[in-house]
Amino acid sequence: MNLPWYVIRGSGIVAFLLLSSSLMWGLMVSTKVFGRAVKAKGLQWLHESLGLSAVLATLIHLVALTMDEFIGFGWADVLIPGVSEWEPLIASLGVVAFWTMVVVSFSFYFKKWLGQNVWRSIHYLSFGTFLAALIHGIFAGTDTSNPWVAGMYLGSFFLVGFFTFVRVMAARQPESRQASRRPRAERTSAAPEKEKTSESAE
Repeated sequence: MNLPWYVIRGSGIVAFLLLSSSLMWGLMVSTKVFGRAVKAKGLQWLHESLGLSAVLATLIHLVALTMDEFIGFGWADVLIPGVSEWEPLIASLGVVAFWTMVVVSFSFYFKKWLGQNVWRSIHYLSFGTFLAALIHGIFAGTDTSNPWVAGMYLGSFFLVGFFTFVRVMAARQPESRQASRRPRAERTSAAPEKEKTSESAE
């Protein structure tokens, strides 16, 4: 095995770990599990840094792929979905994961012009990016049979699922609180009306 082959394997695993960490960290930040113990700016900075690091590791992965003579990938194979003749679907998932990762990671710097709603919609791509990278890593990686690597894929999948569940439940809490307060508000607003009707009857 030559040097590019080791770089391909190592950079791919590192990129997936950074991508998973960025997604999980973003979910934890949005859920506000840290409360006021840590400044929000520092949490956001780490989230951005993990995303950009994942992009950098993926770039190294792509460059190494073009340098490996055995695989024979060109730049079109690693940058354009559907071009690769080797496992077109699996390779395309890796390419799509890279480009969506780039869009999500650099959207931080255009948030002011995009607006909160558009920026949040773009960030939802992170879930698709994670799934595409996960499938690509499992079926394209030669280290999937390694127990440590298989455990990494499985563990990251369940952790992302867990933090996503926590995020969804946290978002539903304000709605349930508002719903529980509505009957009280209606009762309090209805009480003066009853008093007025009783006074007029007298």
